[in-house]
Amino acid sequence: MNVESQPLVSVVTPVYNMGSFLPECIESVLAQTYKNIEYIIVNNCSTDNSLEIALSYEKKDSRVRVHNNEKFVGVIENHNIAFSRISTAAKYCKIVSADDWIFADCIMRMVECAEDNSSVSIVGSYQISGSNVLWQGFQYPKAVFSGREICRKMFHDKTFGLGSPTSLLYRADVVRNSAAFYPNPSPHADTSACLKELQSADYGFVYQVLSYERIHVGTQSSTSADINRYSSAYLDDLLQYGPFYLSKDEFDGKLKQRLREYYEYLAVNLFRARGKQFWDYHKSRLDELGFPITRSKLLRALITKGLKVLKRPEQAMKKIFHYS
Repeated sequence: MNVESQPLVSVVTPVYNMGSFLPECIESVLAQTYKNIEYIIVNNCSTDNSLEIALSYEKKDSRVRVHNNEKFVGVIENHNIAFSRISTAAKYCKIVSADDWIFADCIMRMVECAEDNSSVSIVGSYQISGSNVLWQGFQYPKAVFSGREICRKMFHDKTFGLGSPTSLLYRADVVRNSAAFYPNPSPHADTSACLKELQSADYGFVYQVLSYERIHVGTQSSTSADINRYSSAYLDDLLQYGPFYLSKDEFDGKLKQRLREYYEYLAVNLFRARGKQFWDYHKSRLDELGFPITRSKLLRALITKGLKVLKRPEQAMKKIFHYS
């Protein structure tokens, strides 16, 4: 694909206190073999040198634009601010998280997949995360999957996922179609956006490792895992989008399963040193979703978990002490 025929891609990087990693992230974007890009960096009132780093690249490369928020906002809101600033001329939108980076052919390969398949709204790819390769489970060499097919698989298989923000490419029209492309404030909002869009579109996949996810204590995913925000996020997505992708019997079964697993998780944590923040979070989220925590539910979950321990004590105890 020569430069003259390349559609414009808006690359966005939302930033908060990522000065240690931001230069490597920016350099990876500017080093792309795909040249027709604009690069928007949105600084969320960082207290480190993130803004200074971003501005230094804006001075050196005309493709870089820096926006500095007037006030601090939540992580997901900052992503939506970044989405709102993409060019009206852009055909595609690519997130690169400030602590991640992308390989040189990333945008080229993903745009080629989207250009070859007009029904595709979202393109994914393999991603290195620490020492693991993520987003496996697709059937090579098939490059296009119906949205319904792939989202059904995700609801049925908890180990299967569509990707993370840095491993995905979106059609820009999809991003521009809603005031908030990430439709809720959960750490799982990127998946929610995919579930919403893929009701009427296809999903493409490139069988190459095109990005790197850095694992460190300050990541949103690490923070979310510590308090386990994902259980309520998965439940929220099931309630919101499950009825479209699943039959009534499938939906009812998955809802019972997710609630049972969630309560078993909470029951196990009665014996761990969990503070007020942990319990306030889960109580408020389950209240919002219409399934308030009660003592009787926790007791039943505790009994169920205890019976599992008695049946398979060694395996169950390992899960209890490493529950996530």
